[in-house]
Amino acid sequence: MIIVLKRGAGEAEVQEINERLSQEGFKIHLSQGVEKIIIGAVGDRSRLKALDLEALPWVEKVVPILAPYKLVSREFQSGNTIIKIGDYEIGGEEIHVMAGPCSVESRAQIIETAHAVKEAGATFLRGGAFKPRTSPYAFQGLEEEGLKLLAEAREETGLLVITEVVDVRDVELVAHYADILQIGARNMQNFFLLKEVAKTNKPILLKRGPSATLEEWMMAAEYIMDGGNYQVMFCERGIRTFETYTRNTLDLSMVPALQSLSHLPVIVDPSHGTGRWNLVPPMAKAAVAAGADGIIVEVHPQPEKAVSDGKQSLTPDNFASMMAELEILAQALGRPVKGAHR
Repeated sequence: MIIVLKRGAGEAEVQEINERLSQEGFKIHLSQGVEKIIIGAVGDRSRLKALDLEALPWVEKVVPILAPYKLVSREFQSGNTIIKIGDYEIGGEEIHVMAGPCSVESRAQIIETAHAVKEAGATFLRGGAFKPRTSPYAFQGLEEEGLKLLAEAREETGLLVITEVVDVRDVELVAHYADILQIGARNMQNFFLLKEVAKTNKPILLKRGPSATLEEWMMAAEYIMDGGNYQVMFCERGIRTFETYTRNTLDLSMVPALQSLSHLPVIVDPSHGTGRWNLVPPMAKAAVAAGADGIIVEVHPQPEKAVSDGKQSLTPDNFASMMAELEILAQALGRPVKGAHR
């Protein structure tokens, strides 16, 4: 439930309500709005009656949140969440593009790719240091050496780094190097991992599971927010259907659906969503048209030699062409592409 305070309520009033709620076993989440303060309380609703909070002069109303996801819901926060990372803001008017290889393979590869995507207008460098693979014989990533190479690429180009964390034992290590922690599709319901990344102060990109429903996805985000980390972004990366031509079916209806139900930013991954490089640019444009706050795509200097996902990776030239088209579309929609040439 949420407790909406009247305009003018101060720190002392908030503290009194927090103490009352804590004594009854509620978990408290404070949302400081421009005009009003909202207190989210998660716990046994039947115990709220004894508190009679609406009798307090500075309480405007107490509203139950009926959806199973509480903190993720627009009922808890009506305005969009803006996630600040360095000098950038995700979730506002600007559209951000995250780009880079599926896997960090070598220093030369990641540095070359970083310079190329930066020149084309990307603001974040993506790259996998730890790679969960279907086959135990496939390339599993360079691990900490890959993280060091991503950090070096950030130092050279100024691009911020997003990379995946796959194990609770590696959260602290990955958080040391990365600016955004990615939870991959396979780990969307790895609740121990969700609880662990919630302890960090790093933004989290939460990918949708291959067969996850909207509610299951939002409940996974709820785990992270309930743990105290409100810097969560959804990432639509396609779901498994009966179609075999594409790697997944990219469900762009989730962009407006999420935005109507939740205040968190939405990113789209057309690379994993299609599995074919020639489908990535049109689906990236479709994602922007649907209202996405950003896209994340795979770019490799030599896709034909990539150790993973070469089939769905753009070359630097193809990426630059896509960025030019995205900029034109975004301008028509009144949303600039952050980092794009003007």
